[in-house]
Amino acid sequence: MPADALNAFLRTQLDDLKAKGLYKAERRIETPQNATIAVNGREVVNFCANNYLGLANHPEVVAAARDGLTEWGYGLSSVRFICGTQGVHKQLETRIARFFGKADSILYIACFDANGGLFEPLLTDRDAVLSDELNHASVIDGVRLCKAQRFRYKHNDMADLRAQLAAAKDCRFKLIFTDSVFSMDGDLARLPDICRLADEYGAAVGIDDCHATGHLGPTGRGAAEELGVLDRIDIITGTLGKTLGGGAGGFTAASAEVVDWLRNRSRPYLFSNSVPPTLVAAGMKALELVDTAGESRTRLRANTAKLRAGLEGAGFTVKPGPTPILPVMLGDAGLASKMAAELLTRGIYAIGFSYPVVPQGQARIRVQVSAAHTDAQLDHAVAAFAEVGKALGIIQ
Repeated sequence: MPADALNAFLRTQLDDLKAKGLYKAERRIETPQNATIAVNGREVVNFCANNYLGLANHPEVVAAARDGLTEWGYGLSSVRFICGTQGVHKQLETRIARFFGKADSILYIACFDANGGLFEPLLTDRDAVLSDELNHASVIDGVRLCKAQRFRYKHNDMADLRAQLAAAKDCRFKLIFTDSVFSMDGDLARLPDICRLADEYGAAVGIDDCHATGHLGPTGRGAAEELGVLDRIDIITGTLGKTLGGGAGGFTAASAEVVDWLRNRSRPYLFSNSVPPTLVAAGMKALELVDTAGESRTRLRANTAKLRAGLEGAGFTVKPGPTPILPVMLGDAGLASKMAAELLTRGIYAIGFSYPVVPQGQARIRVQVSAAHTDAQLDHAVAAFAEVGKALGIIQ
């Protein structure tokens, strides 16, 4: 296909996205990430970031990143097994493994790579992977790359998972893998039930804990700690790019054997540059702060309860769940985009989500709460949502 023809075709497709309200435009923020940011020269309250504990620009995290840059340099210009491993990388891997109570961990440039590089090295066509239908795109893509038999079960449906496990009974190894927190809905995987089924059918259990690590659980060890099954989870993937400082970098924590095999066979690890040392140093500081962040976790839960009560009290439908992800359901993609734009004019930064990020007909505004939000900012959000919702005919 000639380039001109391809470009013309893509223009028609992009125009169609815009007409349907599905086009995703990027807004520029003009300040560091925080509970308040500047957009178009105006200060707005930020309800879009995965900055659950407010660590994205914590002064100690910033100082650790600066010190890491000074001590270890800007980058390695190499993959890990050639000349890309520094002492700071091994320190963080040891820290992450200890944090989750696992034997070892392995760093990736992003959790998308951790998930993308997990399944193919471990599973063959003799094996099975059982995946929740609402798992993150990185999990879906990672599963597609492997040769294992694939069994997708209905979201959090344990009867369907049991049926899929029965169908996979003759496979050599069986791995149940699920998001621990589903990022578009804010609900938790039914990990205790999943673990019981795994024990019954002789399966391993893995979770993507990106939206839970740091703020869920009594000590921030994530959804598995929150639900009392951390010791039973065999594989945990996660990120430094959300609660743990909000920079970049992913990881897999598991047994020594699994991690060692990934170091030798996981393609995103073998063929990608090392995580920059400044990010590694900042990640270690963020983990240290999580250990003493009990008050922030309490504040986050209180903020979440306050905002949920305010939005529901105003008449909005908010998906249920125990996490700081509050999906305000609207249905129509164009309506979600219009509401987000109107909220911005009232000093509230929130984004409309529509297909393909969420299923058709389930467009929403996803509100993400931070421990850094003040009561006044939460009250402002409720008032703005109510005003816009009435103007657009969403609520009475």
